Amino acid sequence: MDLALILVGVIIITALVFDYTNGFHDAANAIATAVGSKSLKPKTALAIAALGNLVGAFISEGVAKTVGKGIIDVEASTNGLLVVLAALLGAIAWNLITWWFGLPSSSSHALIGGLAGAALAASQVVHWNDPEVAWYDITHQSGILGKVLIPMIISPLVGFTLAYGLAMAIIWTFRNAKREKSVKGFKAAQATASTLMAVGHGLQDAQKTMGVITLALIVGGYQAADDDGIQTWVKIAAALAISAGTYAGGWRIMATLGRRVTNMDLPRGLAAQSVASTVLYVMAIGLQAPISTTHTITSSVLGAGATRGRKFVRWGVVGNILGAWVLTLPAAGAIAASFYFLLQLL
Repeated sequence: MDLALILVGVIIITALVFDYTNGFHDAANAIATAVGSKSLKPKTALAIAALGNLVGAFISEGVAKTVGKGIIDVEASTNGLLVVLAALLGAIAWNLITWWFGLPSSSSHALIGGLAGAALAASQVVHWNDPEVAWYDITHQSGILGKVLIPMIISPLVGFTLAYGLAMAIIWTFRNAKREKSVKGFKAAQATASTLMAVGHGLQDAQKTMGVITLALIVGGYQAADDDGIQTWVKIAAALAISAGTYAGGWRIMATLGRRVTNMDLPRGLAAQSVASTVLYVMAIGLQAPISTTHTITSSVLGAGATRGRKFVRWGVVGNILGAWVLTLPAAGAIAASFYFLLQLL
């Protein structure tokens, strides 16, 4: 059997495993605040997250195209396929490490770091930025700078600021509302926000796996190099994998975001999820930027929770999360590079 075909098959399976780990690592973030504020029961929330991921995967292809052709260029050869495989293995390894310790680091950035690390180890092309475009021009800048690093900084800042403002506005608007009626209304609104957030997660994260599989198909010669479209079977497989992963093991991360970072009541939970889902949609559809769902929802939770005052935010947990964020790109890259060298020995 052709070695390229075997490697493409292994990459597809590995990519779906990554998608699955993304599900139990990241997808719970979509509904953690709803569980923390007791708007939804955990099983109901996870079912919503799984269904939302399934739907979101089919809405757009922008993020998938960025991951598939906008981060690295690898030669159409067996070596190129080893680069893609090593990138996935590095991302999966980092996902499992941070999941084990209950740290909501970014699966998205683990994948980007893995792609860059493996490509550098193999002396392949990494798209850092477009030198002809101003570095701060996010609407036109490309590569890791324009599609990863700048959005990585902007999305949490926007999430924190808008969630803080929206939470304050909601609390002030309903300050005199009768508790029984307001609770029912907030629970219904947050259930809706949770659904939209889950769809936004599928819109972002399922597409990253689609992009990697498409990259492997192109490098392996099973899809034309000038065709960056996502095949239907790839969409279905990625959507099902991330949905299954969501149901399998999202409890550790859900607990961290829902209760350990800051206690979420109904108004603040609604504000956090509404803002986070909006940021995900804008970045995916408007800018085709593969941002981190984890960064976005965590910063929104912090912003909404900060309306209680600084003492109500558990800053030790926040520090651990920030540490994982900073380490994700280089750590996943280093692990992926190590996997590439190991694969060369086989």
